[in-house]
Amino acid sequence: MEFLAQIHPEAVHFPIAFLLAYVLFEILGIILKKEFLSKTAHLFLLLGVLGLIAAVLTGNQAKDIAHKLSKKGESISFKAINEHEDYANITLWFFAALLVLRTMAVIKKRFLGIIKYSFVILSLIGAFLVYETAGHGGTLVYKHGIGTDLKKMEINSSNPGTGGE
Repeated sequence: MEFLAQIHPEAVHFPIAFLLAYVLFEILGIILKKEFLSKTAHLFLLLGVLGLIAAVLTGNQAKDIAHKLSKKGESISFKAINEHEDYANITLWFFAALLVLRTMAVIKKRFLGIIKYSFVILSLIGAFLVYETAGHGGTLVYKHGIGTDLKKMEINSSNPGTGGE
């Protein structure tokens, strides 16, 4: 399952895009009073949560590879990895709870008035969590160089110690 780690950089962009679009459409749905914008926001929230699940799963695989690399002598900042992972997990749980609450409110036909405005505030908090998670991921890449050397990602599990060389 190490191939999942290699798609983590691509996988993370989907939830970022969907969740930020969710925030935008949640706000537009209230300002413009258009039901289709509100429904679109709900769809983007669902797609964003599904994308977050994929991003967290691929990130967990990438962390496993980082552990293997550290055993081979690679210098890896697990403090930075753990901070990124913590934010990713908080973001996933936050948006998953938001999706459940929003879905329940829509089903019970209570997604009105103050409830709608509450979801705008919650969506903005979620956008901040996305920002922090992405920022910590960027730090891993641009400050610590994690995932920038493709040779490091090629761990030959059948020949430990060769590092794919």
